[in-house]
Amino acid sequence: MATASQKEYPTDKIRNIAFIGHGGSGKTTLSEAMLFTSGASTRFGRVEEGSSISDYHPDEIERKISINASLLHCDWDGTKFNILDTPGYSDFTGEVISSLRVVDIAVVVLKAVEGTEVGTEIVWNYTKLYQTPTVIVVNKLDNENAEFDHAVASAKSRFGNDVTLIQFPANQGLTFDSVVDVLKMKLYKFNRDGSGKFTELDIPADLKEKAEALHEELIEKIAETDESLMNKFFEDGTLHDADLLKGLKFALNTRKIFPVFCTSASMNIGLGSILSFLSQYGPSPLDRGPVPAMDIQKNLPIQVAPDASGQPSLFAFKTVSEQHVGELSFFRVLSGTVIPGIDLTNQSNGKAERLGQIFVMNGKERKDVARLLAGDIGAVVKLKDTHTNNTLSSKAFPVTYPTITFPDPVIRMAIAPKAKGDEDKIATGLHTLHEEDPTFIIQVDGELSQTVIAGQGELHLLIVTKRLKEKYGVEVDLAEPKIPYKEAIKGTVPSVEYKHKKQTGGRGQFGHVYLKIEPLPRGTGFEFVDEVVGGVVPGRFIPAVEKGVIETMARGVVAGYQVVDVRVTIHDGSYHSVDSDEHSFKIAGAMAFKKGIMEARPMLLEPINEIEVIVPDEYMGDVMGDISGRRGKIAGMESEGHFQKIKALVPMSEIHKYSTILRSMTQGRGVYRTKFSHYEELPRELAEKVIAAKEKAKEDEE
Repeated sequence: MATASQKEYPTDKIRNIAFIGHGGSGKTTLSEAMLFTSGASTRFGRVEEGSSISDYHPDEIERKISINASLLHCDWDGTKFNILDTPGYSDFTGEVISSLRVVDIAVVVLKAVEGTEVGTEIVWNYTKLYQTPTVIVVNKLDNENAEFDHAVASAKSRFGNDVTLIQFPANQGLTFDSVVDVLKMKLYKFNRDGSGKFTELDIPADLKEKAEALHEELIEKIAETDESLMNKFFEDGTLHDADLLKGLKFALNTRKIFPVFCTSASMNIGLGSILSFLSQYGPSPLDRGPVPAMDIQKNLPIQVAPDASGQPSLFAFKTVSEQHVGELSFFRVLSGTVIPGIDLTNQSNGKAERLGQIFVMNGKERKDVARLLAGDIGAVVKLKDTHTNNTLSSKAFPVTYPTITFPDPVIRMAIAPKAKGDEDKIATGLHTLHEEDPTFIIQVDGELSQTVIAGQGELHLLIVTKRLKEKYGVEVDLAEPKIPYKEAIKGTVPSVEYKHKKQTGGRGQFGHVYLKIEPLPRGTGFEFVDEVVGGVVPGRFIPAVEKGVIETMARGVVAGYQVVDVRVTIHDGSYHSVDSDEHSFKIAGAMAFKKGIMEARPMLLEPINEIEVIVPDEYMGDVMGDISGRRGKIAGMESEGHFQKIKALVPMSEIHKYSTILRSMTQGRGVYRTKFSHYEELPRELAEKVIAAKEKAKEDEE
């Protein structure tokens, strides 16, 4: 069979699919079986042996899970399949989002025992977001406790009655080898030797009635999606093959039907029929139609058709930095045709880029191709200024495509270099790792003088720091990040005086001020008011007083945290015609402010985060109890099928490593999102502990 890289595929002969689903559902093994069945690979790699084409990274082999989305391709019936095998672990959810952005078909993989899980729920919501046509595969039907009907029922209860059987297992469990196809009305009996070979047989008598009922149901479902088909169905009592083909293609493409298939990926049972179905009924980039873009010159939204003869444009959805190769940019051609040596403009930053060799990928294996047409997916190496989310197009066609929105981080860790002098190397490494993985964020906090890295989970950050060591030779320590407390006041001090007076031979120093200090509403910031009358403090010294106050606010008064939400009014003072200068008034302002804050009933404010936790019903009580134990306030709850969505406000100091805690509390079935909400007062006994800890740290430094 010709390998895909030697052939040129027109847009209508391309199928872009992504395997998505909860961790451990068998996505990588399915993609492995697909490559093997189609002849794109000659051996059937195994995740547990570290020999799969898709999970080739040392971290993936070591942990036996997918961490990166891998790009694969194969040929089936003259159709090219671009396959993105995505991770199921929620730490690497960014890979799923970016993959779904460029495919035309999502394949949601369910386990035959557990059915729909929290991870399934999350990826399903992404398919809704992108309106991606979706196929459901019930995998692992050779498992001893496989329960196909339960898995399908769980999908219907979550995703609605458009979940429609195309197949059901003739037998399931340890002897699983046969699948009834209710579209073709045939039984496929597969060899159990992993070859993927099968025999097409008539449906046995004991399953005939069930198959006929499901066949009728399928035809009715297809007829319901289109008025003209509905009329034909009423006239003829059924749909003929040509109408069935057209109707099913339309229903799948418009998300009016979610076809269900049966597999055992590890035994290579069922893959051939899925490939045949998708090449016949699955939408091509042409079927998906034009994509939204922005015309840069006119600053107007436009629609770009996937026309291979049009002006070339492509969207970079993923960047990988490989040793000995450099940066590899993965892209989808959205219009025109791209060839090696073509000059394009990165419309996201205005830089010119010349494409070198263009590759199609199977895991880490690259094959160069002469051209890729609209709708195809490939990779190019060593682009100078192109990263994830960038659009490249010809000068004559200045457009940008919408960028991928990645989720907010759920965990933060402070990092410190193990060796002195590594700071620059670390900064470079972290920047490159962020370019590769936009869900990994770096924040340099000058106020707390620490570098904080943030990501989608503890494992995510461990992998990042491991890569930092492997690629850049620098090691870092991870620690709990400092909490950015703030200082504020509850009371008003009508007048606080400070006189700065110093006489040291020659010219002295003199500055004398009266300040009024009062609290402002939360989040207002800082106001400085000049109410000096009659020039008792000359106008040229007023800015110095303000500067003294601002510098003291930044350093903190009570515990060394920034002071916020205060109004400071200078209303009186005095000066010396010789000894007064800006420096003296700056000191007077700073000292008066310090004194006033201590009299104005100071308090510490702590950051409060808004969290959203999704858990199966049975863990709801435990999770809510745990949130309350973290000083959290439940803000609301919504039921989502068998899951509960809990919204709460929880202090930031109480949710360090919460993603890990939640996983262990819910056997890996709970997930959460978090974002900063607001500041509120820290209870006194806790404030005292924070102040004491700060004092001790100060003493240790001295």
